[in-house]
Amino acid sequence: MALKTRDLRGMSDEQLQTTLRDLEKHLFQLRVQAATDRLKAPAEVRKTKRDIARVKTIQRQRELAKLRELPPDQLQARIERLEKRVADNLPGKRRAHRQAQRLKRFLAEKTSATAKR
Repeated sequence: MALKTRDLRGMSDEQLQTTLRDLEKHLFQLRVQAATDRLKAPAEVRKTKRDIARVKTIQRQRELAKLRELPPDQLQARIERLEKRVADNLPGKRRAHRQAQRLKRFLAEKTSATAKR
């Protein structure tokens, strides 16, 4: 079931998400088979993991492309929402903190790049 990168790039975001879910289910089934000694091709686990990594990489590249298109004020608004979530001690605060830190770095790079022009 090895997927080619060019095929994945041609998919929409929804198709990628569906493919990712299917691959994760397949990996789970392979792990169950491995645990019960019914796995015929052990290399299939590695191939599936690599396919999952390919899909996630493409999703992240698309996410970064969308962030690059956002103006700095919208990035700042996202950072403030994430920091509010951390300050309010809501569930997911660790993830929100990490995302806010990444967006701050991204915003700093973006503003320094526009300042140099």
